[in-house]
Amino acid sequence: MAGFSVAELARRLGVSTAAPYRHFSSRDALLAVVAAQAADELTRSMEAAAQAAGPDPVDRLAATAGAYVRHVSDRGAGLDVIFARELRPLRDADVARAGRNLMTLLLDLARQAGHADPPQALLLLEQLFVLAHGYVTLDTDGFLTRSPLSSEDVATRATRAATALLRGNMT
Repeated sequence: MAGFSVAELARRLGVSTAAPYRHFSSRDALLAVVAAQAADELTRSMEAAAQAAGPDPVDRLAATAGAYVRHVSDRGAGLDVIFARELRPLRDADVARAGRNLMTLLLDLARQAGHADPPQALLLLEQLFVLAHGYVTLDTDGFLTRSPLSSEDVATRATRAATALLRGNMT
């Protein structure tokens, strides 16, 4: 977020540098809209992936890791945008709502996968998204280019790794 420039965005869109400020009161207000939209889109992507994964609750939760990789590959906005530290002081209601909806989906999936204790479920989700975000970061940084991998290949790897993590965590 630190490198985001409204002027650069305006240049890429072919509009004046003042144009975005006709719609947004500040850079942070624009970023808050982006964060809320990214969270809403990610929630929909994860929900669809979980449904498509079938009836097994572990597979459904693991599918969210692949959905995260696909989402960031397609959209470029991940948890680093949705839960950006610099947006927290804004206390934007739409960002809070979108983040809450995302976390509710994930906590529900974790509960269905056998992790009903909230602290345990949150720790599991932390591990799951460290894994998924790690795949995104390694792919973006070119670390996974030793063999040609599509974003779908990376998403599949993330889903498989998440499945292994989740099955290992089952008691």
